[in-house]
Amino acid sequence: MSSNPFDRFIAELDKPWPGNREVRCVFHGHSVPAGYFQTPVIDTFNSYPHLFHRAWKAKHSNGFINVIVTAIGGENSVQGSARFERDVLRLDPDILFLDYALNDRGIGLVKARESWTSMILAAKESGVSLVLLTPTPDLGAKLGDPQEPLTQHSDQIKELARIHGLALVDCYGQFCRLQAEGHKLENYMSQGNHPNRAGHEVVAQLLLEQIEP
Repeated sequence: MSSNPFDRFIAELDKPWPGNREVRCVFHGHSVPAGYFQTPVIDTFNSYPHLFHRAWKAKHSNGFINVIVTAIGGENSVQGSARFERDVLRLDPDILFLDYALNDRGIGLVKARESWTSMILAAKESGVSLVLLTPTPDLGAKLGDPQEPLTQHSDQIKELARIHGLALVDCYGQFCRLQAEGHKLENYMSQGNHPNRAGHEVVAQLLLEQIEP
């Protein structure tokens, strides 16, 4: 038996019409999934939710994939949790992606943990399949440093994924590896804390590998 929790959605994507159904993906978070590049420019179709949409759809010609982005620029997980039922669960998603860690540095680990846990529990109770994302880079951060807030928030998200048995996309770990291999993070960024197309492609590829290895 397959251990991939997303196989049931993949099976739906391979059904021909009229026996197929929509697979609805919702991306909830801050400015990065919302598509902010060099503020105030919003480059929606080069952001990772839409790059993932195109890449996953390319694998399934019969597939009906609907991607909805509920992310808001500047928002943290406390704010995202407050509107979670209204703006996210009401959409009845099949798969939900959570990406708030960049902005959660402003509220701290304790409040972030409470907010992420609230959203996780509400989504699980509704039968939603969750994917947690660790943060994309900030050029002002010391990536990989244990005292770096981005590292600490990344570690907390990994812990939440373990505790709740959820899928994890480790964007932070991937960008740390790229940096360790000698790649310049500036080549993946449109400004200090927003990825460019290349940075979003890194995340989209990680998502695809998680959903359909």
